[in-house]
Amino acid sequence: MEEKNIRPAGQESCCDKQFPDVKCERAKINRRDFMALTAVGAAGAVLNSAKLPVMAGPFEENEYLKTIPIDKKLNPQWVASLTTRGEPTIVTDPAALQHIGMPIGGLFTGHLYLGGDGKLWLWDIFNRVVEGILPRQVQYKGQSVGTRNGANYISPAPQESPVDQGFAIRIDDKVRPLDHSGFENISFEGRYPIGRVTYRDKGCPVHVELEAYSPFIPLNTNDSSLPATVMSYTVKNESGKTVTAEISGWLENATCLYHREQVSGIRQNRIMREQGMTFLSCSAEPIREQGLSARPDILFEDFEKDNYDGWTATGTAFGDSPIKMANIPGYQGDVAGKGKRVVNSHNVRKGEDVRDGDQHVGTLSSKPFVIQRKYINFLIGGGAHKGKTCMNLLIDGEVVTSATGRNNNRMDPGSFTVTQWEGKQAQIQIVDKETGGWGNIGVDHIVFSDKPTKTLVLNELHDFGTMGLALLDGSSGDLASAYVSQPGRFQQRLEKTSKPLSEKLLGSVGRKISLRPGQQQTVTFVVTWHFPNLSVAGMNNVGRHYASRFSNAQDVAQYVAKNFKRLSTSTRLWCDTWYDSSLPYWFLDRTMANTTTLATSTCYRFKNGRFWSWEGIGCCHGTCTHVWHYAQAVGRLFPEIERNHREQVDFGIAFHTDGGIGHRANLQQSSHPAHDGQCGRILGAYREHQMTADNAFLKRMWPKVKKAIDYMIQRDGNDDGIVEGSQPNTLDAAWFGKISFLTSLYLAALRAGQAMATEVGDDDFAQRCRDIAERGRRNILKLYNGEYFYQIEDTNHLNAIGIGKGCYIDQVFGQSWAFQVGLGRLFDEQKIKSALRALWKYNFVPDVGPFREKFKRGRWYAMAGDAGLLMCTWPRGGLREDFKKHWQYMYFNECMTGFEWQAASHMIWEGMVTEGLAIARAIHDRYNAALRNPYNEIECSDHYARAMASYGAFIAACGYEYHGPKGYLAFAPRIKPGNFKTAFITAQGWGSFSQKISRQSRTYQIELKYGTLKINQMQFVLGTPYGELAEGVRPARVTAKLNGQDVRVSHQLDERKLRILFRNPVILAKGDNLSIKTSTESQQ
Repeated sequence: MEEKNIRPAGQESCCDKQFPDVKCERAKINRRDFMALTAVGAAGAVLNSAKLPVMAGPFEENEYLKTIPIDKKLNPQWVASLTTRGEPTIVTDPAALQHIGMPIGGLFTGHLYLGGDGKLWLWDIFNRVVEGILPRQVQYKGQSVGTRNGANYISPAPQESPVDQGFAIRIDDKVRPLDHSGFENISFEGRYPIGRVTYRDKGCPVHVELEAYSPFIPLNTNDSSLPATVMSYTVKNESGKTVTAEISGWLENATCLYHREQVSGIRQNRIMREQGMTFLSCSAEPIREQGLSARPDILFEDFEKDNYDGWTATGTAFGDSPIKMANIPGYQGDVAGKGKRVVNSHNVRKGEDVRDGDQHVGTLSSKPFVIQRKYINFLIGGGAHKGKTCMNLLIDGEVVTSATGRNNNRMDPGSFTVTQWEGKQAQIQIVDKETGGWGNIGVDHIVFSDKPTKTLVLNELHDFGTMGLALLDGSSGDLASAYVSQPGRFQQRLEKTSKPLSEKLLGSVGRKISLRPGQQQTVTFVVTWHFPNLSVAGMNNVGRHYASRFSNAQDVAQYVAKNFKRLSTSTRLWCDTWYDSSLPYWFLDRTMANTTTLATSTCYRFKNGRFWSWEGIGCCHGTCTHVWHYAQAVGRLFPEIERNHREQVDFGIAFHTDGGIGHRANLQQSSHPAHDGQCGRILGAYREHQMTADNAFLKRMWPKVKKAIDYMIQRDGNDDGIVEGSQPNTLDAAWFGKISFLTSLYLAALRAGQAMATEVGDDDFAQRCRDIAERGRRNILKLYNGEYFYQIEDTNHLNAIGIGKGCYIDQVFGQSWAFQVGLGRLFDEQKIKSALRALWKYNFVPDVGPFREKFKRGRWYAMAGDAGLLMCTWPRGGLREDFKKHWQYMYFNECMTGFEWQAASHMIWEGMVTEGLAIARAIHDRYNAALRNPYNEIECSDHYARAMASYGAFIAACGYEYHGPKGYLAFAPRIKPGNFKTAFITAQGWGSFSQKISRQSRTYQIELKYGTLKINQMQFVLGTPYGELAEGVRPARVTAKLNGQDVRVSHQLDERKLRILFRNPVILAKGDNLSIKTSTESQQ
């Protein structure tokens, strides 16, 4: 992969001049080659580290100090590039384009990807619950790695689509698909929520640009949650003569996509010509059975013989005969066979272990037979590997339908609908070609019948619904057909048609355009869908929220068409506002990229409005508190969602009578509390209060919030500010002793409690929180070893895992959270900064490869050649061997972006800008399109929620603070504050903030782009390191203007902070401009 095609202009590699004897010819040497060279340099840094100045020690030599370079040897030019504005990232390399999958549907509506070539793929909109975007196993270092362990990090998921859909342009008689198969030169620019793709080809007289998005408008959750994707193509004639072309889109009617062989029904396509659009409507309905009596069932095979008479076996998977269920290993559980024997390819007949049992492969093929009934019924279980662990029906040697297990050894009823093949000769083939996890298949009791084993009701299926393709600004001259046999061509014009569910049905809409030389025209399509029957994680019929607003896909399309100007303008306005910034392009890309998780199958919104989420797609249910509280994006971009969750779930169905908040919640129940998640939800309640315009939310919530704080105080025991006893946390274990990580979060929660209690007038509780926090700020220093904070273990619980003397990534997490909500300093500033410096020194590795060669346990979210911040190291020794007995020990050796973002954002807050940005850039480089999908930060499965902590790094870079009810807004930029500009979001509006600083004056400006904003007071920071004002120089005069009109203000100085007080509240509306200017005088 040639890095020259994926690095933003103006950004240099950190390796560019680290090795002066190596010429950086990126066309010949790729990034991994350079990282390998960097590893050599890093090793040298370790060998020479004794000559470097050290903060403390000496300590015993250990493997951590051998494998982690103390001197990171960052190239000065690369460091400078961290804060350089740079240029937008444009991807052109064909292989890199294939890695890209930008979530491009509405929030909480399913999961649709925009590929780097403009192709829509994945199409996870049918309520099918699976783990990961593409459940699979990959082989790495002799192990079979699944989706939750990094399969799609190790080997990026290929572009796959269960739906035949696309767009094409036809000029003369040549049809060019608008993807990599139709054009040689394609470029992709991702500015989420908008993806832009350009198409050029030497033999094509036109240049095509795609602008793709789903409406995305911060603070407007409903309009950002439409099951719709806009595909807007602008075609420009670059030739010297008039060009006539047809641009069209086609869509497979994929209703009941996963049940097409299991239920009788017909798919229907209709062309609807309405004001504002031409619409292809795709639906399905059941077939009304004729009143014929069912013929007797025919038992084809019950597998009760002690041989495979009538069947042909290959390989070793199926043994010599069906296995007695009594001989199946106990760990497979009850496989639910019909008699005494079943087919089961998990072959441990010769004493194999679990892993080796799945290594066997083979096939089992029946004798030919004539199809004599409408259905073939069977029991099936085992792996869900399509084409690898399955039962196939073959006609003329070709597979016409297939079924797999569901990653469960217990067999479930299944059916093939075979009406269309009745009278034909067929064969059944049972297949096991998978050697990884769930590499087995189970089958029993095959019966020919006129009734399916399980009668399925069509309109209750999870994949039942409607979908469609709209062409906006529709006219009678638009090209449209309910059926096309060749995409891109309209051989016939059918207004409606239908086919059985088992047959493929494509429809198409398009438009003919004529362009003079240099002329261009835009044609806009909208893909819509409506699949309301959602059940997830054992919660049945919870439904989709969009179904409470729209009755079908056509309704969705009508809403988009009617409101298109407002939706598209507001979406572009947000995108432009976000990128109209002085912050580096790469930083803006990366800190917003994880917001796409809301538009994946990690996140759902039920029909009753409730928000619910996995940790990562299909993995770890229940909107886990100790994961989600890291994610700062949602509470700022769409605060309604977080308020809903605080009120409906955390302090609703998950709230225990003792004040604990269950860390996972389903319909009407929750699990036990986790201490970090408990504190995070208290802090979240304070953030959600700040992101409102008044005190109504806090007043409603306060009694339960107070009780939740008291729950943590009870875990303190003696009110000394240190949490004691069993302390469940995000590393999936209870730790014991005195732990700075959890105590720091407790102190932050106490300060939030103090602030909220003060606002509601609960002065006694505010004082109690303050008193305990004051004791805690002193006592937590007992957990400081002169360099970083650690855990004093409980000698009564030495069988428990913990970190002990380790240098842990979240050791002062509470302070990071406190900064996010404007709570100020929790405890000793210098010691906190020392701890962060220790993290950089002992946990950051320019190449994790040498470290993971030594410390092998752990999942693969960073590999050789990748830089990252390790979870925990023991540079002073003290790693107890007992820790390694716990499976959770593997976490300590990993790099997980959510944790890394938390630490990076904290460093930026504390003025360690280079270190914080270097960690952020390491993450950004790991998710370079040359290597894998830039929009899928992986932890435990794909699109992991914790990674939305990246937005916290953006808040830190801006030094943003906000309190809606108080009308308070503050900025303290950390990156190039002398000429700074950024987007911001408040409770009811968003816009741009900028500041310009000279020795003589400072100018601060608010431009409101959307909604409204009430301001009573603002705060800025004076002097180094945040500005250029010399010591002894202070503002002499402060003036303010709203749209050029004077506004009366006063100001206060507190150390380096300048607070602006408005005599009367200032109310800004869309388009308003508030400017504040200070002039200075010397105090010397």
